[in-house]
Amino acid sequence: MSRIDESREFIPVRIAVLTVSDTRSLEEDRSGQVLVDRIEAAGHLLADRKILPDERAEIAAQLRAWVADPEIDVVISTGGTGLTGRDVTVEAHRDVYEKEIDAFGTVFTIVSMNKIGTSAVQSRATGGVAGGTYLFALPGSPGACKDAWDEILSLQLDFRHRPCNFVEISPRLDEHKRRK
Repeated sequence: MSRIDESREFIPVRIAVLTVSDTRSLEEDRSGQVLVDRIEAAGHLLADRKILPDERAEIAAQLRAWVADPEIDVVISTGGTGLTGRDVTVEAHRDVYEKEIDAFGTVFTIVSMNKIGTSAVQSRATGGVAGGTYLFALPGSPGACKDAWDEILSLQLDFRHRPCNFVEISPRLDEHKRRK
């Protein structure tokens, strides 16, 4: 079973938050604020925060910019993961991924099923890696952001989490680029 190993030192990671919405402003961004509050409360660093409209090319361009930024370790987006015509965040993420973290969506669905039942099938939460940066796309509801952070990301982004976590393998994400 997973646990926090208190004998290990906590390592803060630098996280950027992207809210995807055609209508929200920073003042109205409850989902993004949920993530910011949890990131900071956990001891991580908020590296950047933006709001963009549901435009695939713009979202992908922002993700690529953050992936290229050595001061950002993780990107978490919220919004645009549903099934409507304007929901293009998942496609934008997949345009950027080098590798998809398939189990992230599965685990998120399991967590969601315990909260909202079969409505969980309407979410297309996803995770992946590009350029040594982790990227996660979460639904746009504050509840979904709380669930994803509290039950998945807070653990996987904590170096003390056992038996394994994203932080400890982070230095090896782009090792294929160093091979000769």
